[in-house]
Amino acid sequence: MYADRTLIPTEVIRLCALGTLTLAPMTYAELAREVRAFTGRLSGPTLDMMGTSIQLLRTEGLIEAIGSGEADAEETLRLTQAGESELRALLSANLRNTLDDLSRLVFALKLRFLHVLEPAVAREQIDRMIEISTADKARRADTKARYGHEPGHFGAWLDADIDRAQDRVAWLTALKARL
Repeated sequence: MYADRTLIPTEVIRLCALGTLTLAPMTYAELAREVRAFTGRLSGPTLDMMGTSIQLLRTEGLIEAIGSGEADAEETLRLTQAGESELRALLSANLRNTLDDLSRLVFALKLRFLHVLEPAVAREQIDRMIEISTADKARRADTKARYGHEPGHFGAWLDADIDRAQDRVAWLTALKARL
């Protein structure tokens, strides 16, 4: 983790792998494909994101084989109790104050696996997401106030971005109320 308790890229991959195994046991190959597919869809393929080896999760005792296939890639893997604890710790990590590609991926992973957390902890995470989304909206509004009057299409794009941030805040607020 970074000093501000936010996740580094390899921890984001770890979160994705551990969370994916909460949904269903799967083989090493299936898990690797799922992690690549999910992260690639949200942030595009990037080499610095693929640094975590699933084998390392096994070595650390966070996942274990539940069957014996002919090769490691055929063994079905599941989360251990230590893996569940690590998943909860990763899900409870802080979020960055800006919504860059990595932060958007962390947002998505937290929402995908939020059900793993106790409701009070989940609400705390949602509060942080609301805070970041509100700050994001304020930055866009400030940018619009400064540059939105210029000729071109930048002001209209900012309006759309401000609307998306407001919609995200409203959706997160409604989600928090349901928990």
